Order: sequence, then C-alpha cells, then structure tokens
Amino acid sequence: MIEYINEKDPIVQRMREFRQDIHAHPELAYEEKRTADKILEILMSLEMDDIQTGLAKTGIVAVLKGNNPDTRHVGLRADMDALPMQEKNTCAHRSCYAHKMHACGHDGHITMLLSAAIYLSKTRSFEGTLYFIFQPAEENAGGARVMLEENFLQRFPLTEVYGLHNWPGIKSGHFVVHAGPVMASMDTFEITISGQGGHAGIPNTCKDPLIAASQLVGALQTIVARNISPFDAAVISVTQLKGGDSSNIIADKTYAQGTVRTFSSKIQQQIIDAMQRMCKGMAIAFDVEISLNYQQCFPATLNRKENAKKCENAAVQIAGKQNVYTDLPASMGAEDFSLFLQQVPGAYIWIGNGEKSGSLHSTKYDFNDNLICTGANYWIQLAHSKDVVGVI
Repeated sequence: MIEYINEKDPIVQRMREFRQDIHAHPELAYEEKRTADKILEILMSLEMDDIQTGLAKTGIVAVLKGNNPDTRHVGLRADMDALPMQEKNTCAHRSCYAHKMHACGHDGHITMLLSAAIYLSKTRSFEGTLYFIFQPAEENAGGARVMLEENFLQRFPLTEVYGLHNWPGIKSGHFVVHAGPVMASMDTFEITISGQGGHAGIPNTCKDPLIAASQLVGALQTIVARNISPFDAAVISVTQLKGGDSSNIIADKTYAQGTVRTFSSKIQQQIIDAMQRMCKGMAIAFDVEISLNYQQCFPATLNRKENAKKCENAAVQIAGKQNVYTDLPASMGAEDFSLFLQQVPGAYIWIGNGEKSGSLHSTKYDFNDNLICTGANYWIQLAHSKDVVGVI
C-alpha cells in the first residue's frame, strides 16, 4: 500500500515556501546557480545514493536505489530556468529581479519533483533505481541537448524517462495524457533578401528588398494552406521583419525571421522544401538575392503508447479517472524534453494549473501552489509502477 503526501503534512508548507523563494529569485538559462544551490541543499539532507552536479553547467541528478535496483532505471525530470520577462504580479513572492520571471512554472516543477524525492528517500519502497533530473536551460537554450552531449545516458543508464508540465486552462490538479504527439517540433529560420538600395523617391533605380520580403511573407502562409494536408498540423509564423532606417531610403537588405512547428519529420521536410522553392522563385520575380538559413532546433515531443498508459494509470490513482483526460489536442508549443524521448522510452504529461490561471509566458502567470501535493504524489505513484518498459 503506497502512502501519499497529505496536504496537512509539514513538508507541504515547507515546499510552498521553497517554491515561492525560487519564484522570487528567477535565473535564466545556464545561470541557475542559486536555484541549483537551493535544490542541492535539500538533496544533501536526504539519504541519496549519489548526487551529481554541474551537468550542462548548473544541472543536478540525484540517484536513489530501491528494491532490486538493477531491474529498471527511471528518470524523472524537472526544468529549472526562468524567462527574460518583467513580472507584473503584485504578490509578495514576485520576482526580485528586473526582466527575469518564472513565467512557465519551472519553479513549481522543481518543487513537485523535490517533494517526491524527499518522500521516496524515506520510504524506498519502489522497485529499481530513480534518477531525479533537474535540468537547466529548457527555454530555447537546449539544456537537454547539452546534457546528452555530455554523455548523460552513459553516466545514467535510463530505461524510462518522464516529464511533467503545468498547464493553464485545465482544472487545477487534473491531468492530461497523450498517447502520441504532445508538443510540436521547433525550427527557426532567417531569410535575408539582398537588393539594391537608393532614394525612396526614385524606386525605379532600386531593387527593393522590402517589397520582395512583404510578398514572400504572404506567400509563406500558403505553404500550410496549399501544400500540407488539412489532416496534418503545421504552423509557419514570421515574427520579425526588418529593413531600412529612414523614411526616404530604400535599404540594401531586409531580414525576416520566424518559426515552424510540426508533429512529423515528413511534414517538416515538406515545409523546408517549399520554403526553398519560394525563396528561389521570389528572387527571380523581384531580381534580388534571397538566402534561407533554416535551423532544426527541437524535434516533436512524442510519447510512447505504453509509457503514456503507465502515466495515465498513475494519474488516475491520484486524481480519479474522471479527472484524467486522454482526448485533448496536442500543443504547438515545443519542449527540449523531446531530445530525451528520442533516446529513451518515456512520456511527458500535463497537470492543470487552473482554469483561471494566467497563460504560460505571460507577465501575470504564477504557478498554483495547490499542485505541489498532487504533482508530488503523481511522481510517487509513477515511481512505484512495476511495469518495465524496455530500451529502444
């Protein structure tokens, strides 16, 4: 019989205070030194079998062995970094730092996992070995990639890996589990249009890169509408368009930047091919030079069906079947946890932050402290699952 953390347990209030302290002192990617020190302070007070620090500069992995420690090796991951934003909340634990904010709930992710680690280190009633992974630099900085490049899986031979993210708009403490795609891939692109600048009053003597760029931006939106099946999801967003510094000068160059999101490598390649064709065509049409710099940053986050089912079962034990949703759409947001899932079977699920919660990456967002107990108990239940899923 598994015993869970109770809301009245002193650990819950202690961890609320911990979470709010982390929220008040946000640190950006690869700068999470104070955050790591606070995590390490608690981990060092527990009877862990091993604690490794300095992964991807500030990351931490704590190892805890249960019964029959070689039967399975399960990674439980929380991200650590904040965002370069100015917080507009007025709560007492609002950010102490200008232009730094925990606007994605990583402070809460740390707290839920650390709370579970405290409990599990005392009971050790699970099978196998657990690896509590505190990962830096999730926000566009690829902390997971750096950890993997540092031979993470050689040092910690995971056979399963799991992640948990809070999700605004979903009822507090309810869970969302996907048996396939969860989050989209994230690619970025920069397009440089080189023409011939000159006087804005004599445009016929110029090769205007801004005109070419404006036509190209509109044309890119037809790729999803006319090249991709309506049954497949994809997004092309041009988020920056820059050219010129004066009202009477046509610039020599114009730059466009943006992002592409898909759930499929096949669709991803279709989009790349179409973008290349359009750039070539527009260059001919407007007698300019166009170069496309396309970067594939993170793959789609794809759950293994059997691992997702394990997560669903654990969530049902904690929240009840009626409060675990398996039919909600995936998100076009991205997550570098996908890099772990490319290497190790696992799953990534959501826990509701509340229907009235501020949205992720908004200046009014705050993690819901009522999730600490629920999220920790989910990790505890998952740690006790005896189903063994083999390595790829």
